[in-house]
Amino acid sequence: MATETEQVPGLTTTRAPFIESAQNRGELFIHQPYEQYSAENHESWRNLYARMEDRWQRYANEKFLEGLGSLGLRGDRLPLLDEVNQFLAPLTGFKAKPVSGYVPAYLFFDCLGRREFPTTITIRDVATPDYLPEPDIFHDIAGHVPMHTDRAFADTLVRFGEAASSAVERLARMQVKGGLSEEALHDRVRSNLQALARFFWFTIEFGLMQKRDAATGELGELRVYGSGLLSSHGEIKYAAESPEVQRYPLQLEWVINQSFRIDRYQPLLFIVESFDHLFDEVNRLEEWMWEGRLDNVAPGEPGVSQEEIEVSLEAAREKL
Repeated sequence: MATETEQVPGLTTTRAPFIESAQNRGELFIHQPYEQYSAENHESWRNLYARMEDRWQRYANEKFLEGLGSLGLRGDRLPLLDEVNQFLAPLTGFKAKPVSGYVPAYLFFDCLGRREFPTTITIRDVATPDYLPEPDIFHDIAGHVPMHTDRAFADTLVRFGEAASSAVERLARMQVKGGLSEEALHDRVRSNLQALARFFWFTIEFGLMQKRDAATGELGELRVYGSGLLSSHGEIKYAAESPEVQRYPLQLEWVINQSFRIDRYQPLLFIVESFDHLFDEVNRLEEWMWEGRLDNVAPGEPGVSQEEIEVSLEAAREKL
């Protein structure tokens, strides 16, 4: 590890030579060169972690709080992924898998099905803690990974990954059998990927939970389990308390057809009662996929590029 007097290149979001080199070589799955984190990188982590602690205690789901303790995350320095995995793997079999940048949808889903979570290793600039042009290690490790320590949530994530991978494989198989033209195939893949991305967004990234008391049937206090909220100092409070946010019980037909924007606080959020409830909704999502009900969802955000479609189909065909 570099000493404080040594100059290191740093792993700052959008300004990391190590990441640029990996991308230029076409390397998606990489290692975490921990010695390259700069003093400013560690300061950024410390600042982000310190200001989230009170927010987590006030708004986070209890399983997230338990996960923080189980992982042994420290607020004084950036996490070493090998150490995180030593705590995480025995609990649910999950592990954080470092990546050099954006992971195409099918490959991302396939990783989830294998209990691997693609993890960004760069961290946002210390001077702009609220500006995040792309996911960083704080979002991925402090926002996502504590939830991966809970067996029910982890199993739900795996189930989603398996179902999502099957969606692209199903369409690739249909074309092989002569049932789809190339244009129709691409249109359906685009629709399925949009539906899956929307479900992931409104649950795993921005999900709320309100448990129902088994004895009285009454709903309890609203809590956050979505990682996009758990890693945002401003939006976690906004999501839980603001009267400007519309909050509704999760409705699958609504979620898969609902567009969203990533550049603003979310005006619409969905609530589940438990992770068993979420698991059941993932099973319904898969049923709908096999029935073809994801093949023509409402257009809109998120957009799915032609490259994304082709990469997903190529990877899916290799498994047929």
